[in-house]
Amino acid sequence: MSALSPRPEAAPPRVHTLANGVRVVCDPMPGLQTVALSVVAGHGARFEDEARSGWSHLLEHMVFKGAGGRSAREIVEVIEAEGGNINAATGYERTSFQVRALKDGLDLGSAVLADLVQRPHMDADDLAREKQVVAQEIAEAADAPDDLVFELAQGAAYDGQPLGRPILGTPETIGRADPDTLNAWRAALYDPQALVVSAAGAVDEDEVLRLAERDYGHAAPGPALTTADAAVFVGGERPTAKRLEQANLVLLLPAVGVRDPDYFALRLLAEILGGGMASRLFQEAREKRGLAYAIDAYSETYADAGVLGVFAGCAAVDAEQLAQVAAGEIAGMTKPVDDAELARAKAQLKGSMFMGRESALARAEQAAGQVLLFGRTLDPQEVAADVDIVSAADLVRLTERILDTRRAAVAVLGPKPSLKAAPAFERALFG
Repeated sequence: MSALSPRPEAAPPRVHTLANGVRVVCDPMPGLQTVALSVVAGHGARFEDEARSGWSHLLEHMVFKGAGGRSAREIVEVIEAEGGNINAATGYERTSFQVRALKDGLDLGSAVLADLVQRPHMDADDLAREKQVVAQEIAEAADAPDDLVFELAQGAAYDGQPLGRPILGTPETIGRADPDTLNAWRAALYDPQALVVSAAGAVDEDEVLRLAERDYGHAAPGPALTTADAAVFVGGERPTAKRLEQANLVLLLPAVGVRDPDYFALRLLAEILGGGMASRLFQEAREKRGLAYAIDAYSETYADAGVLGVFAGCAAVDAEQLAQVAAGEIAGMTKPVDDAELARAKAQLKGSMFMGRESALARAEQAAGQVLLFGRTLDPQEVAADVDIVSAADLVRLTERILDTRRAAVAVLGPKPSLKAAPAFERALFG
């Protein structure tokens, strides 16, 4: 076994399905004294129509205002009294509720999360106040350049589609929700068929199954949601002048989704381009040319689509040149990388994946996501093997596939001179 190979792990946990469609997965981690429990719905902002934009996120906020006979304060206090914490997150394709606690806190944590998902109070006064809170969150995102520039790029990439709208919605769209309509949205969004109960850490499979049956086994089906439309990368430029000290750039290209055979090739492509200090963009743009303090490449993937992205912050006068450098490095990936560079990227990617598995919450979330996407959990060795088989030729083929679309979504936020970076990127990449 090589030094880079992870130690063999136990077989992936089994996936159990309750009579009403709720799926349950348990991942024991010997030696831990804590438990992580995630209840994940395979629905999110991508399933909203334009009139309900932001409702999934608003709903996630609202269930914490009171549920199952507990007030907002009591929900938090009972979890913290067990040495734990509680949180939630809304994405485009899923909504997650999480509890971390000492191992004896699993019973209570399961009951509280079940109340949030199935029995929120939905008080009209609470809803009015929470709309104000979310409106402030929307305003805060608009005031944060490194949030706003990503939102602009996402809107350009998927213009006119749910993936192109901000997860937070707008004050106008969230203002349309009332307790009844939001509760109806909850019933559809958290339908039992879309729920995965996932536990990791100091957990016992029989206990997790018993609690899942107790807390979710009688959940009734909700109204059917319309299947999300296939994502179409539209592309375009969103140059936005704003008085800032720096220019913020997000450069997006259409890539592949998480179910695509080229998924791990995309992850490695992003790693080589801008995944760390040895990456091409960091070395060329920062170390060699001094154009940026922060620059990185990344991949963002959904079930059926994805993007290859570059983010950078730089002086306004350098933005155009930086965009051209980024385009050049991306185009350079149409030539095979050498064995050492590819091996380093594989080691970095596998290292980040296996380090993540040392967190109980990350494992619970990962298992839930895999069940929602593939109907099963994935053996870590299987994942490592999928990374290892990616070749230099695969990266060339994927890069050519990306560039053949001749589409990009470019957002530039900053002083007026920096706005030239948007057309400069596309000219440098596509001619």
